[in-house]
Amino acid sequence: MGRVSIIAAICVTALIAGGALLLGAGGPRISEDDTFAAPGLAPLTIEDARAEFWRLTPALLLVVYDAFGETQEDAIYDTLASVTHGDALEYLYLERVGAMAGGGLEEADQTIHEIKLLNTSVTREQSSLQLDASWQVIGTVGHAEHLHVRGNTYSADLTVAPIDGAWRITDFALLDVNRDAAGETFLAPQTN
Repeated sequence: MGRVSIIAAICVTALIAGGALLLGAGGPRISEDDTFAAPGLAPLTIEDARAEFWRLTPALLLVVYDAFGETQEDAIYDTLASVTHGDALEYLYLERVGAMAGGGLEEADQTIHEIKLLNTSVTREQSSLQLDASWQVIGTVGHAEHLHVRGNTYSADLTVAPIDGAWRITDFALLDVNRDAAGETFLAPQTN
């Protein structure tokens, strides 16, 4: 494990431990009227987030995919940390960095065009939302010589909660990935 990876792993562990202390019995009380930021959306109360989960969930996932398009470990971590916390941050960060371990990436290899929420149910537990979610991601992935349009479908159990004034994914358990809806291959645009 490289020096940067070890430092990042230590930071993830420290953040998780710190988050557990903040969420304990002495943590801040959240009012029903408190609002929390979400990427690209107006701030949402807990009940607004429950009612608008179909907008909130893709907004958070889009930032996760943006992080997965990064090629530097610090950029991956910082982008993920803006919309995830605790176990979800650790899992998703290690998932992405692990995928890079086989040689890494020299340039971004994906562009997300749309995230479409499919069959999803949501329940509220105090200030957090439990989602049994499935979504389709349509995007372009590729290499220097060709691009592929993909339409992968994912299923996961997610927990979304307000942390430090913003909605964040706090737990992420991937249940299924279906890559059957892959698109056509086409030539990459020529750069001059």
